[in-house]
Amino acid sequence: MHSSTNVEKLFTVLDETAEIIKKELDCTYIESVAETGENLFHGDVLQESISEVSRKKLLKHYQNAHLNVYSNEEIRKAYQLAVLKGLKEASHPNHQMTPDTVGLFLSYLINKFVKDHNKIRLLDPAVGTGNLLTTVLNHLHHKQIQANGIDVDDLLLKLALVGANLQKHPIEFFHQDSLEPLFVDPVDMTICDLPVGYYPNDVGAQKFQLKADEGHSYAHHLFIEQSLKYTKPGGYLFFLIPNNLFETKEAPKLHKFIKENAIILGLLQLPLSLFKKGDFAKSIFILQKKSKHAQPPKQALLVELPKFTNKRAMSSIINQIDKWFKENMN
Repeated sequence: MHSSTNVEKLFTVLDETAEIIKKELDCTYIESVAETGENLFHGDVLQESISEVSRKKLLKHYQNAHLNVYSNEEIRKAYQLAVLKGLKEASHPNHQMTPDTVGLFLSYLINKFVKDHNKIRLLDPAVGTGNLLTTVLNHLHHKQIQANGIDVDDLLLKLALVGANLQKHPIEFFHQDSLEPLFVDPVDMTICDLPVGYYPNDVGAQKFQLKADEGHSYAHHLFIEQSLKYTKPGGYLFFLIPNNLFETKEAPKLHKFIKENAIILGLLQLPLSLFKKGDFAKSIFILQKKSKHAQPPKQALLVELPKFTNKRAMSSIINQIDKWFKENMN
């Protein structure tokens, strides 16, 4: 119970200070979350136009917060709650945060695949608010990780940067269209909650093998191709994909492309209860980029996950996954 009270305490600080800044700067709540997060990190009020009375109130909050007593996960969860409140108010369809349980389960899987790697270069090409990336980093804290995050949305990227600073993760962020040439060296591992929809830049899509034969191309297909391009041979890719990924008219081309360039290691369907609508349901799709040394498993890891709250069923699935690793990933 202690951990949740810490999360609540820190959320209250972020929430109350964000409300003060929102009134003072006449901005949205989500913008004020980024501002207050930055203030909290610096232990100061950085906005010059704030009145003296509010400045004193804010400083008192920040001085009483004592960030150093919180774990990274407590900071991430408290910050995530404030960001979620802001995203709900702004109700922007593209600003959906990856559910927490998914980030935790993905971290567990990543740990299994990279247990023998101590140094990892990691990329999230659709980093959003950074919640998925920092969840993974918090659970790979025993490894040396050089992480990059990319997003085209400047507000989301600012939120990601502030969250990373509060958790002391030295992530390098790039504000750009992730489907343009990237400023990153090839990485050992890519994680991505794929942005689902059409890519509006038809000219930019032309350089991709997975461009549509007519009309707009699927952004999520292009993200898979781009991710493979920037992952080293033998590197791993963990995607959150829509369940209908292989059911569209462009699917045969995607399937052929993946078969030529990667080894399919696993497909784990997430519990439908995690998603408001069945159409938005997702799975974890695990690939390894082809290389001289990469061997396909005897069979891919195919799992339909039960509700994460069903402890007995989850325990049985974990045993199944452990068994698969022993038999296929030596």
